[in-house]
Amino acid sequence: MMASRSVEITILSAENLQMNKRAIRGNAFVTVKSDASSNTSATRVDSEGGSYPSWNEKVVMDVPFHARFITVEVKCKTSSTGSNSVGVARIPVSDFIGGYVPDNQLHFLSYRLWDGKVRRNGVVNISVRVKVAEHHSNSTPLPPPVTGVPLPSHPSTGLVTGIPALWLNYQTNSSF
Repeated sequence: MMASRSVEITILSAENLQMNKRAIRGNAFVTVKSDASSNTSATRVDSEGGSYPSWNEKVVMDVPFHARFITVEVKCKTSSTGSNSVGVARIPVSDFIGGYVPDNQLHFLSYRLWDGKVRRNGVVNISVRVKVAEHHSNSTPLPPPVTGVPLPSHPSTGLVTGIPALWLNYQTNSSF
């Protein structure tokens, strides 16, 4: 079983969507998937929003710990081909996981969409929350996170903290 975390993504809306340099008339929907999983979720079709569709629809997905990106793709349903891609945004998982923002914090994010010819094609607006796993009183508590590398010969803490090599180079080289 692959270790993962639950992520709640709300697809809010999109702006200025075009196909063949013309504003789309409607029937837009969004698919969401992780680069580390084959599972794909989709929103309902907004048939009335035109080039400014609105969904306000939540998608909850398990994102593996080794995932690097979430791909959000806006598509337009057509009668002839089924659906065409309007634009894609690859969202780094690091934008909402890790760093200084705690889990369960709601992030409102907007990303540029790029079409198949790598041209700007609108913006997608989302919110993201990394859901915190609920622990039951009868479960074993998780150990605190390790902030260094275990060092068996150090008796007091058993940890050694590393310093990034680039930082060392910056401190010793005055040419920066």
